[in-house]
Amino acid sequence: MIRLRLLSISSAVLGLSALLLGLSGCGGGSSAVVTVPPPASYTLTATPLSPASVTAGNTATSTITVTPANGYIGSVSLSCSSITGGTPAPVCQFNASPAVISGTGAVTSTLTVSTSNSPAGSYAITITGKDANNLAPSNGPQALSLTVTGPAGPNYTLGATALNPGSVTAGSMATSTITVTPANGYTGIVRLSCSSVTGGTPAPVCSFNPSAVTISGTAPVTSTLTVITTISTPGGAYTVMVTGIDANSLPPSNGPQALALTMAGAAVNVVIIFQENRTPDNLFQGLCLAPNGTSSSCSTSPSSSQYDIASSGVNSKGATVTLSPLDLGTAGSSPDNYDLSHAHSAFEDMCDLNTSTGVCKMDGADLISDSCTKGKVGCPPPANPQFMYVSPADVQPYLTMAQTYTFADRMFQTNEGPSFPAHQFIISGTSAPTAASPLFASENPAAPAGCVALATTTVTVIDSTGSETSNAPIYPCFEHPTLTDLLDAANLTWRYYAPGEGSIWTAPDAISHMCVPSEAAGGTCTGSDFTAADPKVVLNQSQSNAQILTDIASGQLQNVSWVIPTGDDSDHAESNDGCGPSWVTSIVNAIGNSPYWPNTVIILTWDDWGGWYDHVPPPNVLVNCSQWGCGYVYGFRVPMVVISPYITKPGYISHVNHDFGSILKFIETNYNLTSLGYADTNALDDLSDIFNFTQAPIAFQTIPAPSNNTTCLSDSTPSDPDDD
Repeated sequence: MIRLRLLSISSAVLGLSALLLGLSGCGGGSSAVVTVPPPASYTLTATPLSPASVTAGNTATSTITVTPANGYIGSVSLSCSSITGGTPAPVCQFNASPAVISGTGAVTSTLTVSTSNSPAGSYAITITGKDANNLAPSNGPQALSLTVTGPAGPNYTLGATALNPGSVTAGSMATSTITVTPANGYTGIVRLSCSSVTGGTPAPVCSFNPSAVTISGTAPVTSTLTVITTISTPGGAYTVMVTGIDANSLPPSNGPQALALTMAGAAVNVVIIFQENRTPDNLFQGLCLAPNGTSSSCSTSPSSSQYDIASSGVNSKGATVTLSPLDLGTAGSSPDNYDLSHAHSAFEDMCDLNTSTGVCKMDGADLISDSCTKGKVGCPPPANPQFMYVSPADVQPYLTMAQTYTFADRMFQTNEGPSFPAHQFIISGTSAPTAASPLFASENPAAPAGCVALATTTVTVIDSTGSETSNAPIYPCFEHPTLTDLLDAANLTWRYYAPGEGSIWTAPDAISHMCVPSEAAGGTCTGSDFTAADPKVVLNQSQSNAQILTDIASGQLQNVSWVIPTGDDSDHAESNDGCGPSWVTSIVNAIGNSPYWPNTVIILTWDDWGGWYDHVPPPNVLVNCSQWGCGYVYGFRVPMVVISPYITKPGYISHVNHDFGSILKFIETNYNLTSLGYADTNALDDLSDIFNFTQAPIAFQTIPAPSNNTTCLSDSTPSDPDDD
């Protein structure tokens, strides 16, 4: 008997292996293993058609690869087994076909798909193979896709060179060459236009020369595009889309062309609000206190996000004195019913100059004298009257402006004295008696001051050694150029708003060619700046009679404005009634909520330090040298807040050194003016760190009015201190 025992059988796609065990007789048996190899086969791969999209009548190609496996040899005929998408379908042609496999290497064939009669549409093409034994590829058919577009009719394309220059300042122009190229026998008239200009309002305007091009042959035709901006075009990034259209409403076949333009906005209007007699340590201590901040918000070695404000100082005896709160005005729980000397001698006391280094020790504030009206609350003043800070609640609008816009905590008086010379510096960069004089008027004369002063009135002058006694006092009427002369020469407008003629705060009345006094001494100013039907020097201003607000509302804001307060609105010690923040807020909000906002810079600063303690020494005190300003430059810090849609960023703190000359230099640069040759030429900087005119203008944030706003708005008294 013969017995067959099948122990196991296994199979796979590519072959069969069987194990046979046991052909045995009576006396035993033996076993054998038989291996069956997988069958011979081949695979197909196909690269994507190139190009994937063709115009009807054109072709696309793919590389087909046939790869043998398991010893396969044979001839594989290639074909497109199906083509779906439209009739008549594209035609397939293989080179070569069949693909002959005679060894172990892969063989390729080039598929060409022709679309001469095929309609536009999307096509799916299936590639397969078959040999003499009808053996198909082991990995199945391969799928390809093709897009066919309709045959191109007559058309044209647009080309545009990049705008030149690619960055401009408002009021400038940029150009591009636009090229119209015909295709497929196109002829016609193409009208060019900017289909859109995005980026800001008012947008730049497009002008083409010529605006319509005639295509009558095969050659391209060009036109020059000029993108025109105005002084009111805001800064930012602009996109100009250029397109064309012909009589048949045919647009360019390649679509509109995009051009990029970077715009630097311009300050059409600059408004200088000049308040009175404060330092950052005195007026802006609230930035270091709740609710506006904490002690860590301020430092005497500040980071970029901290204010350079101190809460204590050192006196002449080396003792540390903590600053104490005081009301801003002359009424309240701790009224400011005293004044401090801010004469040049007071500057010398607080400075305590190290003559070898030119650096102030800043330890002599306690030596500054005070004065007050006997019988008033707060007279005599409290201990350490120089070491005080204004209660934050009294100046909340100022604090909000500083935190919302830009606070410059390194702003210095250019001069080392009180208001009369300070106001001369902010309009002309000097208080020199004449254009060539090396002297400076250094103190306040009695009122009336300027060219309308009494014949007996004089003002002290200082020389390059810092001496106020080496030269006799002079009549307080000067003759030298001012910034207003540069503005007039450039046909730019300006206006100076002031409380009264003869005031030490009304700078133009001390400039002879502006005032043109009616008598050799005394009298009134008869110059056209004062007496024209629409005068440039506007007098008798107060909160209830503020022409600056009328000019803003009526669209008459000048290119450059100086805004001088009344005594009540001035922040001046012993004479203000706490209405300064109301006065300033009304002007800032009027501009911010008007069409002027996108192109206006408001510079709020104070004319001198007022005798209050401040811990930061001037950048350099120039004494007995050949440099410009020797003997009277530089003074102590005063606060400065810059409010504009082009500030570097909201809440920016400028730790860069600035002075009054910086403001003049900024104005001269902004309007492309020449220089006066005084503090403007020698300015510590040009305020450039404060601005980014290429950004899109930031939105105005209205400043909440103070609680005493209603009372302050009714103030109708245009007054100022007689002798500051």
